[in-house]
Amino acid sequence: MPFLIAVLGLLGAAAIWWYRMKAMNEAAREVADVVGRVQGNIRRKKLRKQAALSPLTAIDDPVVAAATLITAIVSEQGPILPQREAALREVISQIAQSPKKTDEAVVYAKWAASQIDDTTIVIDKLAPFLRERLDPHERDDLLRMLNRVAQGGEQSLRIADQRMLRLRQKLGFEVN
Repeated sequence: MPFLIAVLGLLGAAAIWWYRMKAMNEAAREVADVVGRVQGNIRRKKLRKQAALSPLTAIDDPVVAAATLITAIVSEQGPILPQREAALREVISQIAQSPKKTDEAVVYAKWAASQIDDTTIVIDKLAPFLRERLDPHERDDLLRMLNRVAQGGEQSLRIADQRMLRLRQKLGFEVN
């Protein structure tokens, strides 16, 4: 009889340890699943951010960059209507070498601005690019071009002060 009790005790202890190991294995699997989901979310967020920037990373021409920057800031308050687009074409034609280059810059600018929801991203990405390629007088001309496009069209737009401040900072102007 004591032998039978000892065997039952050993079997009971083995069953308890087997159950505990199984529960620990399931808990470890759940932790691994959560870690995998978190890593996947981080990767997806990174890919979304890269995809959002992709229209901007393809820009290698200051004329296209200026057109995109102006379009993004102006379109923040609504779609670019024909009269505003005409004002944009007019200011871009003054810096582009040809009408074909003006058309390419405006078409790309409208497309890129429609792909990116946040104007701050456009400013943060394109203003340093323009700062490197433009002298201070040309950068000042860029700000005047932006104001002319904002004033052109059906009704004049008021560009938010924080947008202008951020743009001036990123272009390398001293801001008080």
